[in-house]
Amino acid sequence: MVNTLAPETTGRAADGARHGQTAAGLRDRHRRRRRQAVVAYLFLAPALLFFAVFLILPLGFALSLSMSRWAGFDLGDIEPVGLDNFTGLFADGSTFLTPILTNTLLFALGTVALALAGSVLVATCIDKLRFQGLWRTLYFLPIVTTVVAVGNVWKYMYEPGGLVNGVLNAVGLGSVAFLQDPDTALPAVVVVQAWASVGSAILVLTAGLKSIPESYYEAAALDGAGPVTVFRKITLPLLRPSLLFVCVTQFLTGLQSFALIIVMTKGGPGDATNVAALEMYRQAFSYGDWGTASAAAFVLFVVVLMVTLVQLWIFRRKGEDA
Repeated sequence: MVNTLAPETTGRAADGARHGQTAAGLRDRHRRRRRQAVVAYLFLAPALLFFAVFLILPLGFALSLSMSRWAGFDLGDIEPVGLDNFTGLFADGSTFLTPILTNTLLFALGTVALALAGSVLVATCIDKLRFQGLWRTLYFLPIVTTVVAVGNVWKYMYEPGGLVNGVLNAVGLGSVAFLQDPDTALPAVVVVQAWASVGSAILVLTAGLKSIPESYYEAAALDGAGPVTVFRKITLPLLRPSLLFVCVTQFLTGLQSFALIIVMTKGGPGDATNVAALEMYRQAFSYGDWGTASAAAFVLFVVVLMVTLVQLWIFRRKGEDA
C-alpha cells in the first residue's frame, strides 16, 4: 500500500523550517538595526546635546520671557503677564510697527535692491576681465572687515567736511547732513550695508556666470545679437538661481542687521534708523525689559519665517519654469 501522506507531510515540514528560518532572519535584522540605531544616536549625542543646550533651551526660555515681565537679574522675579508684551508692541502710541518694523523692511529691501544691482553689474564686468581672482578678492575685502571699522569710516565720510560732501561740493552741489537728517539717514546706512555685502554676492554670481555654457553666447553672436539682448535673453534667465539665492540671503541678513546702525546712527535721529533688532537690544540691555525684547524677537522671527517661505516658494516655482 502506497503512503500518499508522506510527501504532504514532508512539504509541510519544509515550509515550517523555511518559515522558522525567515522569522529568525527577520529577528536578526531587527536586532542589527536596533544596534545600528543605538550606535548612530551615540555618535549624534554630542551634536544633539549642543543643539538642545544652545538652541532649544534658549528658545524655550525666550518664549516664556515673551509672556512675562523680567528685569534680567533674579529668575525668581519673573512675573507672567500673558500676551501683554505682544499687545503692547502693537498698541496705540507704540513705535514698534511704525517706524521700527517699517524701517526694518525698508532697510532689508533697499539693501537687497542695491546689492543685487551692483553685484550683477560688477560680476558681469569681472567675468570679461583678466585677473578675475584679484578683482573678486578686492570686492570681498569689506566682508572680512569688522562692522565697527566699516561704520566709522563711512560715518566720517558722511560728515559735512567728509569725502562724500566734498565730491558734492566739487560738482556744485551743497553739503547734505546725511546722518543727521531723518529723511536721508536710513538711505545713507542702506548704501553702506549694500556696499559691504556686495562682495559675497559677487562670489555667488561669478560662479553662476561660469556655469553658463559658452556655446549659448557663440550661438547668439552668430545670430547677430547685441550685448544688451544677450544679457537680457541669456545671462539673466540662466543666472536666475544664483540671483534668487542672493536675494534670500541678503534679505534675511538685512532683516536681522543692527550692528552697522548702532555704530553709525544709534537708531537716530529720533527713530529714523531704528530697526527691530536694535529695538530688541535697547529693550533688553538699556531698559531692562526682557519680556518686551523677547516678544519683539518672536515678532521678527515670524516676519523672517514668512519672508523665507515666500522666497523659497518663488525659488521652486522659478526653478521649475527655468
